[in-house]
Amino acid sequence: MRGLELSRGYFLEYGLPMLERDFPELKKYIAAGLVGSGSERFGFDDTVSRDHDFEPGFCIFLPGEETVSRRDAFLLERAYASLPSEFMGFRRQKISPVGGNRSGVLRTAEFYRRETGSPDGLLSAAEWLSIPDSALAEATNGEVFADYYGEFTRIRERLLSMPRDIMLKRLAGNLLIMGQAGQYNLPRCLRHGEPEAAALAAGEFARAAMKSVCLLAGRYLPYYKWSFRALPEEGAAGAELKRKLSSFILHGGNAGGGEERARLAEEISSVISGMLREKGLTDVPGSELELHAYSVNSMIADGNIRNMNILAGT
Repeated sequence: MRGLELSRGYFLEYGLPMLERDFPELKKYIAAGLVGSGSERFGFDDTVSRDHDFEPGFCIFLPGEETVSRRDAFLLERAYASLPSEFMGFRRQKISPVGGNRSGVLRTAEFYRRETGSPDGLLSAAEWLSIPDSALAEATNGEVFADYYGEFTRIRERLLSMPRDIMLKRLAGNLLIMGQAGQYNLPRCLRHGEPEAAALAAGEFARAAMKSVCLLAGRYLPYYKWSFRALPEEGAAGAELKRKLSSFILHGGNAGGGEERARLAEEISSVISGMLREKGLTDVPGSELELHAYSVNSMIADGNIRNMNILAGT
């Protein structure tokens, strides 16, 4: 039983009837789902992750007080807290009367402000480039079970549609990091006899590679411990790339792993270079990612964004 399935079932069994029975006049303003922080909201939960924050519950999202009053929100919070404490063999955790800050009753604007700094998902170029990938992932993950008002979904879709120039800027910066860390500094640190520096370079390469792969797939990379699981595997190239990245990350603990990592870094760079050409994002031959980074940056239409430091979105 995954958390999303548990949450959806609990909402349909108890949450939706409660809204229809006790709050018919408020239902038209409500969105409900399971979105935000926590492995279950990404679909990454398992039996181990049930040791904390795993319960039958869901989020109820409301518009501002000019539409739904503080009193109505409080009554809804109290009704949510009174829902059955057990569902499908799992017990709800004790929560505060206001529903807690991960589930229960939340204001839509407050949720998105907490995740992105913006209450409505309208972001300037500088804001788009400064928000961490993991925050954007949390703001758009999970599932919306119902949205009768539409506000929550409109903001969600706005955040899922990263502007092309922003995507290119983020991608260019991560490609540059990949080239510098994996293709240049990793083998150089090994030749210097600095295994610690080589390991740090390998970490930078791996993080930038995972960000690049997700950007090319139109996804946001979540919190670091879920980054590898979140990588897309669609198509032969995606599956091959994930296998190579797994080997690259794991070779750090093996004797002689540095040289193998350097070889894998070149192979990974070659696969990603091919993806860039296939998507028409570069016409540079070969796999030298620093050259591809500047080629991608040159495709940015907005001169102000294009002329920012190439690492502005990393």
